[in-house]
Amino acid sequence: MEGISFEGIGTQWEISSPLPLAPSLTERILARVEKFDADWSRFRGDSLVSAMARTPGRYDFPDEAGQLGKLYRTLYRISAGTMTPLIGASLERLGYDAAYSLRPAGSPLPAPAWDDVLDWNGTSITTSAPVVLDIGAAGKGLLVDLLAAELEAAGVDAFVIDGSGDLLARGPSAIPVALEHPYNPDQAIGVVRLAGRALCASAANRRAWGDGLHHVLDGTTGRPVQTAVATWALAETAVLADALATALFFVPGAQLQESFDFSWLTVYSDGSAGYSEEFEGTLFT
Repeated sequence: MEGISFEGIGTQWEISSPLPLAPSLTERILARVEKFDADWSRFRGDSLVSAMARTPGRYDFPDEAGQLGKLYRTLYRISAGTMTPLIGASLERLGYDAAYSLRPAGSPLPAPAWDDVLDWNGTSITTSAPVVLDIGAAGKGLLVDLLAAELEAAGVDAFVIDGSGDLLARGPSAIPVALEHPYNPDQAIGVVRLAGRALCASAANRRAWGDGLHHVLDGTTGRPVQTAVATWALAETAVLADALATALFFVPGAQLQESFDFSWLTVYSDGSAGYSEEFEGTLFT
C-alpha cells in the first residue's frame, strides 16, 4: 500500500491506497484539512469558532455544518443535554484550553442550554451570547468523510483513512483493527475486520489529565463522565461513528439504535462490557 501522512487539527493522519496519490490530490487534501481547522478549531484565534467565542451574532459556516448541526441536535435531545457542542467553556474551565494548561481554573461549569444561546440553522449559526463551540465529539470523523469525498472525486475507490484511530475503509479488502485495552495501550481486548465502513472509538484514558479529569464531559454538570471508559461504533460514515462513540458514554447503545443504524461496544468502569447483537468484532476472553 502507498500512502501519505501528515498532521492536522492537532493529531496525526495517514491515508493509504493501492496506488500513490497524485501530488495535486495531496495538495487538495492538505488544503481541505487547513480549511476545516480554520473554520472549526477552538484552539486557534483566527477561526470562526474563536470569533464566535468573542462576539455573539450570526456566522456562516461551510456546507458540512448542515449535517453536523442536525446530528448534534438529535443527540442533544436523546441525551437530555448531556452531549452538547456547547461544552467548550466547560473543557476550558477544567484546563483543556487553547494553551493546554491542563490546570482547572475553578469548579466544573455546566454548558449553557442550547435554546438559550444557540440557533443552528443549516450552515448559519447564530448566538445570543459568547459561546465556545466544541465539535470534538464528531469533528474528526466529519473531516475523515470530507477527505474521503476528495479521494472519491479524484477516482480513488480503494483507501483507508486513519485519523489517529478514527478509521474509514473503502475497497474490496477487509483490514484487521485491534480494539485497544482501555487501561493498557499495549494490549487489545478484541479485533474488528473493517471493510467498507467507519470505525471510531472514544476512551476516557485519551486526553486525560489531573485527578480523574478527561475530555468527555457531561454537559449538564461540566464534570467528566465516570460510567464508561471506552466505546467503539461502526457506521457507514465516520462522522456518525465518531459522534455515536461519544454518545455511548451518555446513552445506552440499544437506545441510540432506535434512531441510528450502527453497531457498538461499550466497556464500563466496573470492567463489564455491552455490545450490539450485530457487532462485527471478536472479543478476546
